[in-house]
Amino acid sequence: MSVPDSASVALLLNLGDKSARMLSSVGIHTVGELRAVGPVEAYQRLQVMGERPSLTLLWAMVAGLRGEHWNTLGHKEKLSLQRQLTTE
Repeated sequence: MSVPDSASVALLLNLGDKSARMLSSVGIHTVGELRAVGPVEAYQRLQVMGERPSLTLLWAMVAGLRGEHWNTLGHKEKLSLQRQLTTE
């Protein structure tokens, strides 16, 4: 299911109201804004703001933008995302 870029991030698969509130605190309200910023940058912004997001949130954002459940991400992709957190 494709969610329009103008829709709230809360409408993405894997994300809900709590995730949307967290993302809103760093200026990300819509699917388009999340897509433009990227899940890794969004996650890092949350950390800078003092939030303590779980890695599952990172995986949920990545998969949600694809319309997939977060647990469909493979081990290699999850490791790659974790590496991006430490190199960006």
